Amino acid sequence: MEQTARFEIPLLVPGQSQKEFFHNEALERIASLLCPVVDGPPRSNPPASPSVGACYLIATGAAGDWAGNDNAIACFTTGGWRFVEPVEGVGVVERESGEPWHWRSGVWEGGVLRAQEVHINGQKVLQQRQPAIPNPSGGSVVDIENRAVIVAVLGALRAHGLIG
Repeated sequence: MEQTARFEIPLLVPGQSQKEFFHNEALERIASLLCPVVDGPPRSNPPASPSVGACYLIATGAAGDWAGNDNAIACFTTGGWRFVEPVEGVGVVERESGEPWHWRSGVWEGGVLRAQEVHINGQKVLQQRQPAIPNPSGGSVVDIENRAVIVAVLGALRAHGLIG
């Protein structure tokens, strides 16, 4: 069977019998990947009674109807389960939390956004991490309370990854 290289979507070929079968299978795979939303983080076992159209991320050690399909995207259709092997960088959104999941370096990575900058309402609010700011020291003008507040602010900026 001829298929696309990226997501193994079946292709029609001249003289092929039962073209509707291959065409319908291609449509099911495309529907699974078109604006993919999954129900929950990766899991090893299929749900007991999935709804038609529901999709899931399969964890390693898949069991039951998912056995042998580790790390795939599983979508339940009227014809049963359809599995799509992820390609590097493919992304889905987890329905309940809205968190993104991406296939990176052979694992599903959840809740991580990668960017060079973050803009909100046209204004840049985050960019590349800046060098560390040293804690205050010495001097006779700054009192202990001010020094403690500055250290706390620096600690919060470090905790958020905004400075080293």
